[in-house]
Amino acid sequence: MFTLFFVEDLPTTVGTEYEFDNDDANHAIRVLRTKVDEQFMLSDGNGAWSKVKATQIKKKSMTVQILESGFQEPLATKITVVQALPKGDRSKEAIELLTEAGVDRIVPWMASRSIGKTSDKFQITAREASKQSRRFRIPEVTGVATTSQICEAIALSDLAIVFHESAVTKLSDQISSHNVEHLLIIIGPEGGITDQELEAFTNAGAKVALMGRPILRSAHAGLAAVSAVSALLKVW
Repeated sequence: MFTLFFVEDLPTTVGTEYEFDNDDANHAIRVLRTKVDEQFMLSDGNGAWSKVKATQIKKKSMTVQILESGFQEPLATKITVVQALPKGDRSKEAIELLTEAGVDRIVPWMASRSIGKTSDKFQITAREASKQSRRFRIPEVTGVATTSQICEAIALSDLAIVFHESAVTKLSDQISSHNVEHLLIIIGPEGGITDQELEAFTNAGAKVALMGRPILRSAHAGLAAVSAVSALLKVW
């Protein structure tokens, strides 16, 4: 698998040369010790990509030749995850895991029992995790949403699932169709979703499902939820 970097002005004309000179280029040179003739991938973060070969290495930039170019179409199901803010570095961990799971959109949620704080670096975290997981589409990380805004999003989705430990219905029993264009998954905080929040979500049209017997940390639950739903919907 080729290493992936992101650039704003992605070169796509095969055979031409391009000056790769952003922070990613500096990382490739100083940390990864990229050498002449090494091949790697560049992407604009929106699906377009180019395979390139380093032809000249400089102190903080390099010249590359475009070998191949293409575009990765989005999957049929767009996945949005509402993630209640966990405490400390677990918020960053949640963003990383959701990005690696293939989520398209991440919505931080300040739930009643959230004790975490938002950060203007969440989008940077998603970008770095996208490089690590070799995905050509960087997920969008929105601003912090309120419960009422999440209810509005539920109404606009084709399928919204809120995971709650008190649920009596298995996830597999809550999915009756594979034709889901807009999927919304809601993950609560460490202290749990309140009865009022759960009622608001179900009134808005969300289904409540049990993830399993073990109770996962909030930061880890999103990855498990996306994996399970993606398999059931045959996204994977």
